[in-house]
Amino acid sequence: MAEELENISLYEQIKTCPEGELDLIAEELRDELIQDVSKTGGHLASNLGSVELTIALHRVFDSPKDRIVWDVGHQAYIHKMITGRREEMATLRQLGGLSGFPKRRESEHDAYDSGHSGTSISAALGYAAARDLKGLDYECIAVIGDGALTGGVAFEALNAAGSSKTSLIVILNDNAMSISRNVGGLARHLQKIRRTNSYLKFKKGVKNALQKSPTFLRRLTSARDALKYALLPGAIFEELGFKYFGPVDGHDIEAMCQVFESVKHLDRPVLVHCVTKKGKGFGPAESNPEKYHGTGPFDPKTADDVTVRDPGTWSEVFGKLILDRAFGDSRICAVTASMIEGTGLSAMKKQMPDRVFDAGIAEQHAVSFAAGLALSGMKPVVAIYSTFLQRAYDQVITEVCLQKLPVIFCIDRAGIVGADGETHQGIYDINYLSGMPNMTILSPRDDQELENMFDYALSLNAPCAIRYPRGVAPKGARTPKDRTKVYVPAPQCLRDGMDVVFLSDGGSLPSVLDAASLLESRRISCAVWDLKQLKPLPEHFLTYVFSHWHNVVTVEDGDVCCGIGARIGARSAEKASCRVLNIGWPDAFIEQGSQSQLRKRFGMDAAGIADRTERFLENEA
Repeated sequence: MAEELENISLYEQIKTCPEGELDLIAEELRDELIQDVSKTGGHLASNLGSVELTIALHRVFDSPKDRIVWDVGHQAYIHKMITGRREEMATLRQLGGLSGFPKRRESEHDAYDSGHSGTSISAALGYAAARDLKGLDYECIAVIGDGALTGGVAFEALNAAGSSKTSLIVILNDNAMSISRNVGGLARHLQKIRRTNSYLKFKKGVKNALQKSPTFLRRLTSARDALKYALLPGAIFEELGFKYFGPVDGHDIEAMCQVFESVKHLDRPVLVHCVTKKGKGFGPAESNPEKYHGTGPFDPKTADDVTVRDPGTWSEVFGKLILDRAFGDSRICAVTASMIEGTGLSAMKKQMPDRVFDAGIAEQHAVSFAAGLALSGMKPVVAIYSTFLQRAYDQVITEVCLQKLPVIFCIDRAGIVGADGETHQGIYDINYLSGMPNMTILSPRDDQELENMFDYALSLNAPCAIRYPRGVAPKGARTPKDRTKVYVPAPQCLRDGMDVVFLSDGGSLPSVLDAASLLESRRISCAVWDLKQLKPLPEHFLTYVFSHWHNVVTVEDGDVCCGIGARIGARSAEKASCRVLNIGWPDAFIEQGSQSQLRKRFGMDAAGIADRTERFLENEA
């Protein structure tokens, strides 16, 4: 089989080979996928669960003529391998290599650039509407996971698609997981469907018995509908306007091919419910799908991590911190969006399950829910990745900031993230949060500062965001706390100098301090200040800066447009003698790569910051 895969187009082989060979291809691809991801890291468990499903899709449908839209892309690795990128899998998520998500620039078989969940049905419906308007003939297929189906946008799309009555196929890949285990009514509903076949058997029996009496059968329509709602949980999709098929064994290629063939020419919206096992074929991923949802390199024989995992990540520090404070204050509770483990809340969830709320992949709901908690006297902490918080922009501004509610946003993965690429870089939160009245934005440089800022946020009784990067939190100096003094996040001088002053957020400080050392070796005297609070900006401090330094350099782990540097630059406009250089991530979507590679490429490492600052000083008029 390995030789066949090497010498024949995999796409064509899946189309033309005897049906009995498809399971052998699935086994080969699953083994190869494990080997590939063990070297590069990536989303393993979800892709292992979608091997047979992907093969069946490409067996029946004609990509790229038929548009297959993958939701998120966590389940699209096999799709990439089948559609001509098998040899490139060694570059997955690497700088200049294959993206971990579908990308139209990579292949004509990728119909839609994905990255955030819940969007596939909307996009596929758009394709279908355009097809109908143009009088063309092709199938539009959305492949969505049950976790993504908990998001509001997916329900909006289901509602629109069902009422449109156009030809659209939704493939529900149901593995009972997203990143954390799925929660909510829909998860329970799908679990019930998986266990139900009584209605289908009963319906078949009634139909056979009454075929000789069509008049009587027509009179049973209302009774049939009542029975359907009683025995078939899938009726929720039919009520939305879909013809429901399933549940189908998502690892039975023959069964899926039969269903796909039967629905591909139906002139109406249909939903095919496929039940799969996340991590299938790799024991460690089957038993611990959360760990192998997204993984770094590992030994495929032992499942041991190849890279040594550094202790003391920002997420872990936050998790211990909120648990400690929650023991002392019963009003503190946590809200997250299907990211219990990723945001460090596992320990609190285990010890205080009633005070950790998982909203599912529904960030808008999570923020509005937190607002309701705050209005009821609780102290909600929304733990969320930067890239996902932007999905709840409207709720943050109108539900929390407008009402000036004491909701704390602990923003994980703020700044550059790395291998997940454009859709996951957390470089926009400074920009959009800065425009929200009543919002305070804090940026800790180490674990001690995170603790201080969290306590400060709890005391504010107003909206507050604490942003921290991905990776290990530097250890801050431990000093006895003076309980008579209230912590205030005022700017702090970390290094004195005369030629230029650096104003930095916490995430950029390690690089800035190293850059200052490089410049000192070039006989350039540098001052370095930790801003700590990014909004509101400390006006009296800025007045002091503009009066003491002619050259000011701002550095931030965020998009350079409309960030803290731009706002500080605007404040300096009245000072004719003051020059300001803003350093941040460029006004562009930042590709995948390791954090160190990206910092070097875009001049955000110590050497890049030093070189840009030196050129700035040399160009002085």
